[in-house]
Amino acid sequence: MSAGQDPAGDLLDRVFLTRVLEPGDEVGGRWVREFGADEVARRLREGAPPLPGVSGTRWAGLLARAGQADPRRDLTVAREAGVRFVRPGAAEWPGQLDDLGDARPLGLWVRGRPSLRMWALKSVAVVGARACTEYGAHMAATLAADLAGRGWVVVSGGAYGVDGAAHRGALGAGGATIAVLACGVDRPYPRGHTGLINRIAGQGLVVGELAPGDHPTPSRFVLRNRVIAALTRGTVVVEAAHRSGSLVTARAAQRLGRHTIGVPGPATSGLSAGVHELLRGGAVLVTDAADVIEMVGDIGELAPDRRGPVLPRDLLQPHARQVLAALPGRRAATTAEIARGAQTTEDEAIARLYELRALGYVERDDDGWKLTRQAVMSVRDGRRPS
Repeated sequence: MSAGQDPAGDLLDRVFLTRVLEPGDEVGGRWVREFGADEVARRLREGAPPLPGVSGTRWAGLLARAGQADPRRDLTVAREAGVRFVRPGAAEWPGQLDDLGDARPLGLWVRGRPSLRMWALKSVAVVGARACTEYGAHMAATLAADLAGRGWVVVSGGAYGVDGAAHRGALGAGGATIAVLACGVDRPYPRGHTGLINRIAGQGLVVGELAPGDHPTPSRFVLRNRVIAALTRGTVVVEAAHRSGSLVTARAAQRLGRHTIGVPGPATSGLSAGVHELLRGGAVLVTDAADVIEMVGDIGELAPDRRGPVLPRDLLQPHARQVLAALPGRRAATTAEIARGAQTTEDEAIARLYELRALGYVERDDDGWKLTRQAVMSVRDGRRPS
């Protein structure tokens, strides 16, 4: 907002510019930064000479759009649909979006009751393939449900596949989720997700850069992804082919210094090839919500140590394990032989052998010792001898 400009005027100017400039237009963003939204809007309304950095042809196209823009009408339509416009500098504006520089949104249309700024403070993006497999849908829904259950806001793009699974997972857990759309937030897209997006608006937030009624285009989907990346602390990619749009989100997250995270899939799956490429390029591999939170959370929010099942032998003292390991598997052995194998004295070996006998691991055999049948079975399947 320019010095001396009233907030109402800045609101109208920015709403006007959302009809004229495409999302992520860095040239337009530079104009707004250098001249102010009011001056850029004035020149476009009055048909002034081109601003720096554009051809006469492109300026003429912007003027044609400006002639059709009616910010007061857009605000009225938005208000009737329960939508508000949040602009930079407002109390609800998420400051992390400023990291986008001249590609920062002019403002965001927001549908839903919660505060966008507060929800974005503890949020994670979960994105991936539209044509995902059952594995991808399961991983996205499970991750989102667990993240939501731990108090994190799940952000995605509202699309089919992984996006939809992530939103449903968060909603199913009674948690928070934000859908960032590439169209007007009053007109859900894809149409098949109208019910889901309306549910998100009722329980969470639906946001977008485009004015009410505006339609999506391929370039708008791509540019929408930078908002998802900037809004969140990290981006988790669940299934993505080499040319997946979700990789655009991940790479934007990398450029912005956000965490870039990947869920691995089968090495033979083309739908995981893009994720595997990300992992080779420095993204962090995760398998569950605890791993994600260790990356994006506060200091001390560590994932549990990963280890195999505890076997009965793991519970023995080290000296007892050494003696047990020294017994042959198929025959008896003398105390002297066992002591040599365990690299200890005969007295120590005898003490440990009696301890092992009490636990059911060994038994006497004439003048020697041998493994019990239960002990041999426990070595095979991990069961404690009875």
